[in-house]
Amino acid sequence: MRMFLNGKWVDREETRDVVDPANGTVIDTVPEATADDMRAAITAAKAAFEANHPFPAHRRIEILRGAADQVASRHEEFSRIIAREGVKTIREARKEVTRCIETLRVSSEEARRITGETVPFDQSPGAENRFGFYTRVPVGVVGAITPFNDPLNLVAHKVGPAIAAGNAVIVKPHEETPLSALLLAEALETAGLPAGLLQVITGAGAVVGDALVTDPRVRTLSFSGGRETGEKILGRAGMKKVGMELGSIAPVIVMADAKLDEAVASSVSGAYWAAGQNCLHVQRLLLHEDIYDEFIKRFVEATEMYTVGDKQDEDTDMGPLITEDVAKRVEAWVQEAVDAGARLLTGGERNGSFYQPTLLDRVPDECAVAAKEVFGPVTVVWPFRDLDDALDKANEVDFGLQGAIFTTDLGTAFRAVEGLRCGGVMVNDSTDYRIDAMPFGGMKGSGLGREGVKFALEEMTEIKLACFNL
Repeated sequence: MRMFLNGKWVDREETRDVVDPANGTVIDTVPEATADDMRAAITAAKAAFEANHPFPAHRRIEILRGAADQVASRHEEFSRIIAREGVKTIREARKEVTRCIETLRVSSEEARRITGETVPFDQSPGAENRFGFYTRVPVGVVGAITPFNDPLNLVAHKVGPAIAAGNAVIVKPHEETPLSALLLAEALETAGLPAGLLQVITGAGAVVGDALVTDPRVRTLSFSGGRETGEKILGRAGMKKVGMELGSIAPVIVMADAKLDEAVASSVSGAYWAAGQNCLHVQRLLLHEDIYDEFIKRFVEATEMYTVGDKQDEDTDMGPLITEDVAKRVEAWVQEAVDAGARLLTGGERNGSFYQPTLLDRVPDECAVAAKEVFGPVTVVWPFRDLDDALDKANEVDFGLQGAIFTTDLGTAFRAVEGLRCGGVMVNDSTDYRIDAMPFGGMKGSGLGREGVKFALEEMTEIKLACFNL
């Protein structure tokens, strides 16, 4: 496929292969863009923003709705691309496409709700003759850097709000999964988005990503990815607004009074969705000591029923990791824990880029699978005595995206909501539950700002005040 630069689909002499991580088969090639390409995209985006500003709300609504309809009409095509270039099974991919449609439609609705308020200046002595208000205005050019694990919907989560707010937006998709972003650009172009208001530039993050991050004409950056990369971006970005979702080590607390069938089913799904390559992945299971053995027994039974293999097969439950090197890293982390005394309860086997869904207990705190985001199908389990003990264990890491608790006691649930140091707490759901309209983001090392259409849109606007001396 070609990349989308200034309203045109362009090639480059140098290209990058897009491969299926399951078997290394080349699916397509995309241009290997240069820093000059990115600078040209920023120039085009700034010119397009100025040419179309103010961009009427009714047109933004119409275009975003039209793009949603375009994706809906090509639902299976989008699903197959996600499942081929990325890590999701076809069933997981279809759910992502459905969510993308919803994200675009919610973005169209939020475009009509960008409002301000009046300011009572007469609260200050001597200002009785003044009247004023504030509005929200677009920042201009938004830069979006997206990950491989949700290669369509996480692009929509940046592009949708940016366009809804009246901005121009430049997407730098993940090197491994650029095709989904390019298909979304096709949908927006067909829906009538003016040329230059969207660019999708493919290539290496160290080259085109750095050019995007450091350019002062980019007024807001939205990044989803790893914490190490996020910290590098913060050091390079300069004076601009930056929003970041940097992952987590999501804890799930299961109380003795929980409905175990529901808790097990939700936790297994949350642990192994997209082969655990999910910032909301259930990585830390904290089980009350009274139900510890029974929960593990049921969890292992459910896990060992998982079918791992061909992503395009309707019966497959879990696909590969994004590369074999990543699978080898996960394998090494698990082996480190086992060598340190951890007990391997199920899984622990690698075949190329595939890694079996894995459960460990008795893991020392200093091991990587206990202290770092594994981003793979590995979950670690600990017992606890009471809720305070569980909250201490859940909060001990420097991450805090979402947490969860399973309980039938309302008071216990509220104590957990108050006590978990994270951006969202799911009660009787696993940590990976999310809808596209809710605020989404983390505390501590899990990020800055919030996504979710309304909340991302606010990050992509500025407040502008008007005061009249009457």
